[in-house]
Amino acid sequence: MNDDTRTPVPFEATSAGTRAGVRPWVDYSHEARVVRNPAVRGLFIAIGWLCVASGAIGVVLPGWPTTIWIILATYFFARSSPRFYNWVMNHRVFGPLIRDWRDGKGMTARAKTVAVTTIVLTISISIAVIPVVWVKALLLAIMLILCTYLLRLPTKPAEVAA
Repeated sequence: MNDDTRTPVPFEATSAGTRAGVRPWVDYSHEARVVRNPAVRGLFIAIGWLCVASGAIGVVLPGWPTTIWIILATYFFARSSPRFYNWVMNHRVFGPLIRDWRDGKGMTARAKTVAVTTIVLTISISIAVIPVVWVKALLLAIMLILCTYLLRLPTKPAEVAA
């Protein structure tokens, strides 16, 4: 049987061959809209992996955002590589972030707080250090747009530990 045509199995219906509580692999490659130009595709793959690396830093470094980097990586992978797009969508750490965001569930309050705080701190430091007025204005505009976007996303309730 070809693995690309299998139907996703509901979470509760895991077979004896899979670990209980592990989400089954789902093929998302039909959602990828790969660009035709190989140079652009290669650039998108490189940018996607840079975003994954930045998101991975956020997993271990407090104050560094994870979700927004993984959302960006998913965007670039969806336009360059169905294989990498499937990888990020099925990843045990990053997958739920993307699926929740895509399904309109938003971000947790903690993730929003960390993201907005990081954006405000880093851009404020940049504004204080950079002497060029038009760059300061551009950074301020970017900060306001990013924070407004993040704060307008739905807030996903924190999951209760069992």
